[in-house]
Amino acid sequence: MADERELFPDVGQFIRAQREIARMSVRRLADLAGVSNPYLSQIERGLRRPSAEILQQLAKALQISAETLYVRAGLLADESPSLSRVRDAIAADPVLTSEQKQALLNVYDSFVGGGARS
Repeated sequence: MADERELFPDVGQFIRAQREIARMSVRRLADLAGVSNPYLSQIERGLRRPSAEILQQLAKALQISAETLYVRAGLLADESPSLSRVRDAIAADPVLTSEQKQALLNVYDSFVGGGARS
């Protein structure tokens, strides 16, 4: 199986994939994240590079770890790839609901000492 970074080398592509997994429209994600629809579309197409604040808003709206988006955007070093892969796998699972994903991430963080993750 290919590394997820090879499948989604750009943070915008990863955001789009997460949005599609969540079965969310661009408009809905933009509304939840507090950004404009055209701006989100430009991020997804790789035309704009979002700030850390925008990444945090998008992560919250997608109910995924902000750290995951920071690493993908190159704002944070990926010091523990195995931990990131587990979080990415949970976030990418199309069978789990958003609430189930968050519950699994909370349990996982409690076991590995994740501390305050978004």
